[in-house]
Amino acid sequence: MGRAYEVRKASIQKTGAAKAKLYSMYAREIYQAAKVGGTDPVSNVTLKRLIEKSKKEQVPSDIVKRAIDKVNSGIDENYDEVRYEIFGPSGSNLIVVCFTDNVNRSLSSIRTALNKCDSKMGAQGSVSYMYDHLSIVSFKGLSEEETLEALIENGIDIDDIEKDNENVVVYGIPQDLYKIKEVINTKLGNIEFDVDEITMLPKEKIKLSGDDLDHFKKLLIMLDDIEDVQNVYHNVEL
Repeated sequence: MGRAYEVRKASIQKTGAAKAKLYSMYAREIYQAAKVGGTDPVSNVTLKRLIEKSKKEQVPSDIVKRAIDKVNSGIDENYDEVRYEIFGPSGSNLIVVCFTDNVNRSLSSIRTALNKCDSKMGAQGSVSYMYDHLSIVSFKGLSEEETLEALIENGIDIDDIEKDNENVVVYGIPQDLYKIKEVINTKLGNIEFDVDEITMLPKEKIKLSGDDLDHFKKLLIMLDDIEDVQNVYHNVEL
């Protein structure tokens, strides 16, 4: 179906504030994953994935270690993943995912941003049906045909596969992310994937202009400044 997924690479140096937020988010996520599933990444695949992602994002290893040590020392904190569905300017929509220890704080911060950007909160399900919840793996070294054959041989059904320049991009259900990576690693050895993530992709995208585009960009900036915001998915071509 050709989703034209753009492989994102960290080519722009993060500001100090952005790094601080990134490190804080990983510390919370790693702590919660270790608390729920255990501190051994060999048996805790969620923790393993977060540690791998943190390395790609150049998160200092001592931040990862301190987060896991908090679990071993018995410190008790609780974080929840909360999803908000939002209607933005002129037909735009967003899904905002927060990872927070205070839902009321997160909701208040998001509503403040929406009120300043011609946007409003939607009910659960009012936006998410316009998105596909998928795992995405992007890598070099195999053709589409070789990749598809290997996945079929291992009993993995995928949503789509496409070529993106030199990369093959595989789309599957979220639960199959590790299975897909294992199959590729069996064929190529332990490679570094350009993308391996679970995401929300809009089924259709729109273009904004003028004040609508300005309001939308302002909303993205304000949401990104909220410490609890983990991910923002939207349907606008930028």
